[in-house]
Amino acid sequence: MLSTLSRKLVMCLTGLFLCFFLIIHFLGNLQLFLPSEQAHTQFNAYSQFLSGNILIKIVSYVLYSSILIHTLDALVITLKNRKSGKQYQRDQRQRASKWYSRNMGILGTIILIFLVIHFQNFWYVYKFGSPPIDSNGNKDLYILVVTTFKEWWYVLIYVLSMVALCYHLIHGVHSAIRTLGLFHPKYVKWIKTCGIAYSIIISVGFAMMPIYIYLTQ
Repeated sequence: MLSTLSRKLVMCLTGLFLCFFLIIHFLGNLQLFLPSEQAHTQFNAYSQFLSGNILIKIVSYVLYSSILIHTLDALVITLKNRKSGKQYQRDQRQRASKWYSRNMGILGTIILIFLVIHFQNFWYVYKFGSPPIDSNGNKDLYILVVTTFKEWWYVLIYVLSMVALCYHLIHGVHSAIRTLGLFHPKYVKWIKTCGIAYSIIISVGFAMMPIYIYLTQ
């Protein structure tokens, strides 16, 4: 059985991998901001390349495993802390701690629900459904994305989930650095600034994608 410290380390490492994946996913999805005709062709070709690349498939299995392990570890740690009469991630300086630091479980649950919806609407349909085919013979993921993002309720869910992701990342990145022992008082301010900047850029960038498509397509 893993100790609580070991579980936190595993959760830290899987969380950092997911942070890295978010950057790659974000950069790929920036193609959605291209002019519609160019975005249509380029995004579908990009998606086809990813689905047919063996290295990407291996990375995707690591991604799915990381999400599952990260979630299960967080759940186990939360239940153990509650059983011992402690609140998850409670700082002894609770009065000075941020509300999102004390509610990582809630933020994580919101993100998990979003991922289930997101995977069902895109990944599942693309892999196992019958999406349309574009003029180049590729599965038309772009049309699927545009159709989904034209629904105001989905855009709202997406944006609110990105707000939850932002706060989750702000605390998560900071916590991961501490868990790995890389937290030095001399660089506290710099580390916090970089973590916050990363969290905001990623979350706002993703949130702007459905808003842009909803308003322009």
